[in-house]
Amino acid sequence: MQDYEAVVIGVSAGGMKALRVVLAGLDPRFDAPLIIVQHRMESSDNYFITYLDQRCRLKVKEAEEKEKITRGIIYIAPANYHLLIEKGGTFSLTVDEPVKYSRPSVDVLFETAARAYKNRLIAVILTGANSDGSAGIVKVKAAGGLTIAQNPETALSPVMPQAAIATGAIDFILELNDIPVFLTDLLGSKYGVRD
Repeated sequence: MQDYEAVVIGVSAGGMKALRVVLAGLDPRFDAPLIIVQHRMESSDNYFITYLDQRCRLKVKEAEEKEKITRGIIYIAPANYHLLIEKGGTFSLTVDEPVKYSRPSVDVLFETAARAYKNRLIAVILTGANSDGSAGIVKVKAAGGLTIAQNPETALSPVMPQAAIATGAIDFILELNDIPVFLTDLLGSKYGVRD
């Protein structure tokens, strides 16, 4: 079985509901870091993070500059900053120009994660109203990572998963409720959470 070290998730319109389903469905012993870009307004407060933290069995927090990435933590990109993963396993934040009108950008996270983790990365695209993440998915797949898209037919906004699927770089198209089960199955034997 492949030894995956991190999961990255990209989501936009409809993200609060989608993330609540995926994150709340993870076993509390799930030991990989999950790193998420949710498109948010520049003026967003921390309600989004507090909301998810109260509904998940894993710790949810905002990623910080130069923070060491730790297993078992769910990290959310800060509003109005691109979130990058450095090869040493730390975060970097930038205010570079928006990508596909978005900062934070899913593509930026996925591309830097692909360089850092290579074939030990799982990338997931959920509901969203633009094509951010499609270029990043291609980079993850090219690096040997595993790629997942939410079934667009069940997404609140299907554009993001449709764009990712159209690249031909998606390994699995899954229903929202099946994603946490699938992730646990992939990582379960390593972390002892498989039933």
